[in-house]
Amino acid sequence: MSAEDDAGAVRVLVVEDEELAAEAHATYVGRIPGFVVAGVARSAGEAARLLERGGIDLVLLDMHLPDGHGLGLLQRLRAAGDLVDVIAVTAARETDVVRHAVAHGVVLYLLKPFTFATFRARLEQYAEYRARLHAAPDEVMQDEVDRMLGTLRPAAPDLPKGMSAETLRAVVVVVRASDSALSASEVAELVGASRVTVRRYLEHLADTGTLERGQRYGGGGRPEVEYRRT
Repeated sequence: MSAEDDAGAVRVLVVEDEELAAEAHATYVGRIPGFVVAGVARSAGEAARLLERGGIDLVLLDMHLPDGHGLGLLQRLRAAGDLVDVIAVTAARETDVVRHAVAHGVVLYLLKPFTFATFRARLEQYAEYRARLHAAPDEVMQDEVDRMLGTLRPAAPDLPKGMSAETLRAVVVVVRASDSALSASEVAELVGASRVTVRRYLEHLADTGTLERGQRYGGGGRPEVEYRRT
């Protein structure tokens, strides 16, 4: 991206304490047209200092930081009157954390792990919202508000044909509740469905990064595929 392009780009601050994740997120941002990395912070304190300098349009905020929770940083920003846009990029799945994040103005909530395609889709959603917001008149009509906010709330992607959201959730809950990896047969017994059906769900969840796929060795036969929470 040229210096001229940079002038109109969304300037992004990546707030992430894990070095590899921070590098990956910054790389991802750099691959999306219209976005540029303005800084990378490995702690809440460092993020606050960078934000005080100004020039940040969007914060990609992890919730688990070495010097405090991401919600604490978010609360301090809002208390100071800083309305910078924030997308939570985190492994924090607690409903209460999500609720507080939304209450403090998080525009999107992206759960780790995720693919680049998912990351890009979320930032493109944000870019469309931002473009609509900037193009809006000083006073808006209801349909204009609906269209602006609608860009941040797209319909959930359809599941592969033959899959149900209820069974998918049941499979996820069973695997995440286990302290050890589970095979398709073990998950099927706990869910109360056939092994073939459950294995299809498990493979889908592994392909999308929701679960981790591995190999279980033992006995004289072929290794068995097993699945664990990420």
